[in-house]
Order: sequence, then structure tokens, then C-alpha cells
Amino acid sequence: MLTITQRFPANLDASVNFTLFLTAEERTRSRYRFETAEGQALYLRLPRGTVLRDRDLLQSEIGDIVVRIVAKPEPVLTATAQKPLDLLRAAYHLGNRHVPIEIAATHLRLSPDQVLKSMLEHLGMEVREEISPFYPEMGAYGHHHHA
Repeated sequence: MLTITQRFPANLDASVNFTLFLTAEERTRSRYRFETAEGQALYLRLPRGTVLRDRDLLQSEIGDIVVRIVAKPEPVLTATAQKPLDLLRAAYHLGNRHVPIEIAATHLRLSPDQVLKSMLEHLGMEVREEISPFYPEMGAYGHHHHA
């Protein structure tokens, strides 16, 4: 099994051997066994706390294999509002529940949850069930922010 021990920022010109499609939750695993789309078994042995981002590159411990990370589309709820203040209010209420959330200028995105969907609708949000890559915030002490 191929062991991956190094992470590098995105470089679209890099030559890669494999692609690894991961959900938001899977991108938080620093020690885990995955299988690439090509069927290659990989074992991640990255520093604890490593969070992988879309298009990051991973390298094997001996440096001969490069793997590109791709954010895998997954079920999400996407909430939009008529007014920016409503979006801020919804983000505040979701933050109080400590759920992973993606925050953008025009929407909020979270994992499917019927209770939270009802809460958002009660706050006047339009909520759609979608399949989309999910980029939750890293938190106040994280080192990255998805732009």
C-alpha cells in the first residue's frame, strides 16, 4: 500500500499519478486508508490536524507518487436569503449549533439536517437540497479559508 506523508498547495501544472475525490469530512482525516478513482490503495499519514483543500497535492513518503485532492460533490443544503442581514442572522444561529458551515456572500451551505433546514426556513431562508462540493469554514483557529 502506498503511504502518503506530505502535503503541498495546489499547483495545476503539477504532473499527478492519481486523483483522490474526498468529501469535506474525509478531507479532515490525517490518518486513514483511501482508494483512488483508479483503484490504488493509499494510506494517509499526515501531521495530525491537517485539513486537505480542493486541488492540494499529496506526495508519497519516498517522493515518487503525487496525488491530487478533489472536493467530491456530496449532499448539502444551500440556504439563500433576500437580504444580507437574513444571511448573517442564519449564520449566527448555525454557528451557535457548532455545525460545519460554508459561508459565501450569497449563500450558506451545510450538511443535510431536517431540523436545521426547518430552522432556516423559519428564519425566512430559501433552502435547496443539492449535490455540490462542500467547503466548510475551518474555524477561528484554522489556518485556511476557502475563497
